[in-house]
Amino acid sequence: MKWMRSGISRILPLLFLAGSLAAQATPGTATPDSAPAQSQNPAPQPSSAQPSSGQPSPARPQTEDPPDPPKSVQPAPGATDDAAIKPVNPVDPVNAVNPVKPVNHVNPVNPDTEPPPKRMFGMIPDFENTNDTDANRKPLTVREKYILSLHQSFDFSAHVGNAFQAGLQQAANGQPRYGQGWGAYGERFAANEGDQISGSILIYGVLPSLLHDDPRYFRQGRGRAMARVWYAINRTFVTRRDKGTSGFNTSQIVGQLISCGISTSYYPPQDRSTSRVFSNWAVNLGGNSAYNVLSEYYPDLMRFVFHRHATAAPSAGK
Repeated sequence: MKWMRSGISRILPLLFLAGSLAAQATPGTATPDSAPAQSQNPAPQPSSAQPSSGQPSPARPQTEDPPDPPKSVQPAPGATDDAAIKPVNPVDPVNAVNPVKPVNHVNPVNPDTEPPPKRMFGMIPDFENTNDTDANRKPLTVREKYILSLHQSFDFSAHVGNAFQAGLQQAANGQPRYGQGWGAYGERFAANEGDQISGSILIYGVLPSLLHDDPRYFRQGRGRAMARVWYAINRTFVTRRDKGTSGFNTSQIVGQLISCGISTSYYPPQDRSTSRVFSNWAVNLGGNSAYNVLSEYYPDLMRFVFHRHATAAPSAGK
């Protein structure tokens, strides 16, 4: 019996352990130890059926959906932030369309505003010629007077004119004491260069700056032909002052005389007499008057010539 009890007492714990392991392996099967823990009356399950009309159903707490967050206003595609915030001005002067101005294809030539050419025939400098308008009556500064004298002295057209004049003197045997040949032509050309430089510096630069004369020739550009010719001739003796009044043209008269006196230093010895100086002086004054007449009418001549060619070209193409 002892042996049996002791064997059972040893086997029972093993059986109990095996049963516990089996209960864990099958949760739906109740074990002897777990059965008393469960209640005899199972808890009633909630029924989905509607309650009868006689019994009011308990009120359920109704949950409200949270309000939607405010939606941000999205700008239109391609619009900037400033455009989305700033209201559109229906009348924007910046973006307004400028009306198309009519184009005037015909530009009439106004002799009062068109500046005259600075060179006549490509070989006579004419930088002192200007239109007699209010815009051009402002007096020249001393610097501008000297710039004008340098243009008249060293412009390429002056050298071309002196070369042409020397050729005419050579052909006509003017001042025969120079002789003939290329050496004589070079001496004539050098003498003309000396006369051009000394006369221009004195007449347009030095004397007008000292005497406050305006060395320019103010072209009329309109009026009767004889009146314009007389005006051009007497401009050799009458000039405009820097203050706007008219007076004796001392710069031209005295400047020509001093230039003729300087020329005696490089003319042939036979042409260095006092009588020769005054005869050259008179010739130069007459030449200056003819030069003024050419300056007065040269723009009209060029306008007439080019206008004839411009009108003849379309008619020739028809």
